[in-house]
Amino acid sequence: MTRAYVGLGANLGDRLATLRRAVELLRATPGIDVAGVSAFRETAPVGFRDQPDFLNGAVALDTDLAPRALLQRLLEVERELGRTRTGPRFGPRTIDLDLLLYGDVELDEPALTVPHPRLHERRFALEPLVELQPALVVPGRGSVADLLAKLE
Repeated sequence: MTRAYVGLGANLGDRLATLRRAVELLRATPGIDVAGVSAFRETAPVGFRDQPDFLNGAVALDTDLAPRALLQRLLEVERELGRTRTGPRFGPRTIDLDLLLYGDVELDEPALTVPHPRLHERRFALEPLVELQPALVVPGRGSVADLLAKLE
């Protein structure tokens, strides 16, 4: 089993219900055990700013799914919860599930980069990770606690 971390976000519809449902769907997935869920927090949009605020958090997963298979499951959950990929990049969405970390694996493949390439720049992703595991290390970058401190 590998410990993976997934960022969750939503800014359309019943955000809290959608995030909770995403966790339920992940929990029901064979090969995935939900090891922890952070608190959800209100955050301002990044990039495309003319949109509602997000509700963000993170989930720790113990999984025997390979990184690509886990990503495919995350995309399936997004589709099931009404995610569409129309509109502006970083625009409004019902749900966003990002594979942030997959153990100490570093991958750079088409449509899959782990650790998430902008993780070290995003308070809304780092804060929930610090809550789940303050000593967690982002390969090639350092601990999530140190990365968060650099943003302050």
